[in-house]
Amino acid sequence: MPKSRIRKKADYTPPPAKQTAAIKLTNRAWVAPVMLALFLVGLAWIVVFYVTDGSLPIDALGNWNIVVGFGFIAAGFGVSTQWK
Repeated sequence: MPKSRIRKKADYTPPPAKQTAAIKLTNRAWVAPVMLALFLVGLAWIVVFYVTDGSLPIDALGNWNIVVGFGFIAAGFGVSTQWK
């Protein structure tokens, strides 16, 4: 019986290396100060509201002053998503 031919397998060649895209890093130095400022303004707004028994910062808003304070804090968290 004749001997069958042995097929030679191709040697392993690794895939070509992917070229990394140049990442453009912009200057985001403004993010941290703005974020902290918004946090502090929101905290100060709520503290002033409670310390003055609701007469400050804006008397006409009443308990909505708490929402305004938390709005500043939420805006600070929104700005924090830009921090790299």
